[in-house]
Amino acid sequence: MFTSRRLRLGATALTLTALVLGSAGCGGTTRENSGTDAGGAQASGAANPDAPIKEGLKIAFLPKQVNNPYFTTADNGGKEAVTEVKGEFKEVGPSEASASSQVSYINTLSQQGMDVIVTSANDPNAICGALNQAKAAGAKIVTFDSDTKPECRQIFVNQVTAQGIAENQVKLISEQIGGEGEIAILSATANATNQNAWIELMKQELKKPEYSKIKLVTVAYGNDDDQKSFQETQGLLQSYPNLKGIISPTTVGVAAAARYLSGSQYKGKVKLTGLGTPNQMREYVKDGTVDAFALWSPADLGYLAAYAGAALASGQITGAEGDKFKAGKLGEFTVGKDGVVVLGPPTVFDKNNIDQFQF
Repeated sequence: MFTSRRLRLGATALTLTALVLGSAGCGGTTRENSGTDAGGAQASGAANPDAPIKEGLKIAFLPKQVNNPYFTTADNGGKEAVTEVKGEFKEVGPSEASASSQVSYINTLSQQGMDVIVTSANDPNAICGALNQAKAAGAKIVTFDSDTKPECRQIFVNQVTAQGIAENQVKLISEQIGGEGEIAILSATANATNQNAWIELMKQELKKPEYSKIKLVTVAYGNDDDQKSFQETQGLLQSYPNLKGIISPTTVGVAAAARYLSGSQYKGKVKLTGLGTPNQMREYVKDGTVDAFALWSPADLGYLAAYAGAALASGQITGAEGDKFKAGKLGEFTVGKDGVVVLGPPTVFDKNNIDQFQF
């Protein structure tokens, strides 16, 4: 976990998570016709926290898209955890983050008899049918980074509370533009669960008196594609000549926006913040394009998701509120309301600390 200064999450953060996550889902059909499932949990669904992690678990990661630096880092964290529990790791996924692009991969993973499927959903609804079929075939379903409809999985490993992200992003842009002016949001795909939740809460955050002089003029979508995000940034600046700031809560979008700004007349004049990785954003922080941005550790997120999946498949947890499990080097976690496990608060990166991080 990070040791640098943490974001202050609002007191309502945990309660407002329910706005995003809904209700928890039920487990799928077990693989074995006995009084217990494959992991040793009772047939009634009771967790057995003393059950050992099964060796040889087949755990597959299905990110929104492969070859995305954020998900490469997250999935590598998952691979580390799978290796620690002596399982078999697999990564598959689409090259484009479209709504239905993950369905065929889920179907294939189910046919291959995966014990655990860990996925970040491009759309909260599009993959539910496939995930429910996978559950019926015996797979445990863990979502991370971006959730599905809650009934389609057992556990959602959340980076941080949605309210915490909203508070952080609005606070950062407000500080950078002096508390007034026009801002825009550059998002990922229009259907991304996490993006939409964060944006809606940012809009609510902007209604607070301290942000009354800030006006959100539009939300643009770069579809988690570098070139489209670059073009959308250009379009925002052409369409809104008085724009003072951009929030891009997506690693692809914020890096593309920074690249555009760094080579334009707007460098240092139009402020940019968002969610990015230090390796992507380092040069833009050092050349003055970006003052500060934020992110949690994607490697820790993937690592925690893999351990949650192993705990599910081993019967240590069922996804019920109050279930506890250990996640290797990260320590013990408790399943919260609606089957949610929260990694923890993210870190703000700026010129003073960015060289301390390599991911």
